[in-house]
Amino acid sequence: MTGRNQTVISEFFLLGLPIHPGQQNLFYALFLAMYLTTVLGNLLIIILIRLDYNLHTPMYLFLSNLSFSDLCFSSVTMPKLLQIMQSQDLSIPYTGCLTQMYFFLFFADLESFLLVVMAYDRYVAICFPLHYITIMRPKLCLSLVVLSWVLTMLHAMLHTLLMARLYFCVDNVIPHFFCDTSALLKLACSDTQVNELVVFIMGGLILVIPFLLIIVSYVRIVSSILRVPSASGIRKAFSTCGSHLSVVSLFYGTVIGLYLCPSASNSTLKETVMAMMYTVVTPMLNPFIYSLRNRDMKGALQRVICKRKIPFSLWC
Repeated sequence: MTGRNQTVISEFFLLGLPIHPGQQNLFYALFLAMYLTTVLGNLLIIILIRLDYNLHTPMYLFLSNLSFSDLCFSSVTMPKLLQIMQSQDLSIPYTGCLTQMYFFLFFADLESFLLVVMAYDRYVAICFPLHYITIMRPKLCLSLVVLSWVLTMLHAMLHTLLMARLYFCVDNVIPHFFCDTSALLKLACSDTQVNELVVFIMGGLILVIPFLLIIVSYVRIVSSILRVPSASGIRKAFSTCGSHLSVVSLFYGTVIGLYLCPSASNSTLKETVMAMMYTVVTPMLNPFIYSLRNRDMKGALQRVICKRKIPFSLWC
């Protein structure tokens, strides 16, 4: 491949989803509704946390960052998918593909790190309630958020730069609805051993270690509750951790199912369906999980509505 430029091809073609042509309009309306729900739901959480002073706590600082991450994570892939379904234009520029890959990795990693930070916050709140304010001081909370953003930025940049050094020749059809790292590596016509090694090592660090840290946090939480068992303590712990555990289950459940439970057949379809789960479904459900199961969020919504003097007399 000497003498060839790495951008021999100027664009890729995304095959999108394996949907029958007669069902395109139905699925387009469904995915558009899901995307709008994701955007509006996560924006509502961010706005409520910003406007309501009672939510200016470490837990909701982390939640606002998680909501922003969910909003952006879905926005990385969904607008292009909707464009493909509407216009049947499957092309995406080479630079656009690498940019999409970068932000996909960035916000996926950010979600993983933020879930760990939120697990630590819940651990401190339940195991050290009297020292919570002292431990989770504003400087530490801000440092944890900034560290999460910096680490994810560096990790996504590493993969993007390694991908940019590869040669892509004739085959430029991606059997996916976004520029997935593994799909691009399969199309490369130069040596991808370094890329695959980095994916394996960094994938373990970014996904496995955070997941184990979350497990350890909840083991400590459960052991702390069992030492002083009481109905009120269990209810408080469940109300404190229930939403976070649901989000962790949704996010890591699909990722583990995709990467750690390979199937012998129909792997492309499985990858597409599982990718839809953690890029579209999970970010859409997160606002409902935190709002419907969280009295603080419901109270904040009522206070904001009453403050704006919207005539909901039953609420106010």
